[in-house]
Amino acid sequence: MTIPEQFPFIDVAGAPYERGKNYGMQASRRIHRSAEIYGQALVTLGYGSDARRQLIHGFVREIENFAPHYLDEMRGIADGAGVDIEDVVMINARTEVVAKAHAEKHEMADSIGEDGCTAALIMKERSSTGNLIHGQNWDWRAECAETAVVLRIRSENGPDILTFVEAGGLSRSGFNGAGISITGNYLESDRDFTQLGVPLSLIRRKVLEQEHMALAIRTVTETSKSCSNNIMIGSREGFGIDFECTTNEAFPIYVGPDGLIVHANHWTSPAALTKLVDTGRPNSPDSLYRDYRVRTLLSEKQKLGRDDLKQAFFDDFATPYSVCRPPRPGRQGMLSATVGMVVMEPELGFMDVAPLPALNRTFTRYSLTDDPILQVPLG
Repeated sequence: MTIPEQFPFIDVAGAPYERGKNYGMQASRRIHRSAEIYGQALVTLGYGSDARRQLIHGFVREIENFAPHYLDEMRGIADGAGVDIEDVVMINARTEVVAKAHAEKHEMADSIGEDGCTAALIMKERSSTGNLIHGQNWDWRAECAETAVVLRIRSENGPDILTFVEAGGLSRSGFNGAGISITGNYLESDRDFTQLGVPLSLIRRKVLEQEHMALAIRTVTETSKSCSNNIMIGSREGFGIDFECTTNEAFPIYVGPDGLIVHANHWTSPAALTKLVDTGRPNSPDSLYRDYRVRTLLSEKQKLGRDDLKQAFFDDFATPYSVCRPPRPGRQGMLSATVGMVVMEPELGFMDVAPLPALNRTFTRYSLTDDPILQVPLG
């Protein structure tokens, strides 16, 4: 597989529809590719246009009840890119839409289990800069290296936002001008899809619209979800917390005495494990050592910087089932890989992002205030 170009930078401002349309125009080619990937997944499951529309419209109602301005933004994206609004909703709810489609067809959603990720927070007391450092390896379909973008939103109501996201999406990993950062990791449990809830990507976006950490925490813990997810949030004030979330409960994981939080794709909260069944381990058996490897590597130094977190995320122990995953066949034949490595220092207002890091060690630095800068490859 060829090394991809660096992720495009999309800069938008204005009211929701206006900035959405600008986003759609700038990222049109990648949005079409996003829609093609997830649309084909539904076609493969036997969904015709009417069945697909009905499946997606259930999430439209949830979004409208949660934050109707997100639908205005999605309509703008659709008009700017020249795609249907259903395509943009599908991109934003792709985890829920594809998994629910598998469930309706009584098929195992093995491909969803390839949505891995290993995330970490380095607290101020362990940081060599004195600032909180937050990062993630995003493991998913290798072809999504052709669809991801870095989006900067200059907001009229609330803090500006910088997010690494699939084209057409409103948010994934990122931080805001108030210094709140977020990453998300896939989890599964026996409670998944027992109710319809807000798409995970929009919960992350809502977190990044908050001015205060307390309100970000409330967004994560109080919003109903269709399926499980791990959500890690940090603040420039120096507080960080992780939530293992199921559809109607969020189990907190606090910073340990080592000043770190590390999480992969299995449940670790003792309280959670007494109340639910972790159904995701067959799809992500490597999760059990990925978080161990990152924590162990970070524990080798007393003080840690961005490069130390990157080196831990580059770990190739047990490759190709490693922290840094090279493109390899998934359980349903798709190519799975670490699509992007994201390392953020919100207090300084920037994130470093590398596409397909198992093949490429060149990062681009994206900023809330400045133009992107290509970095020297990490040795």
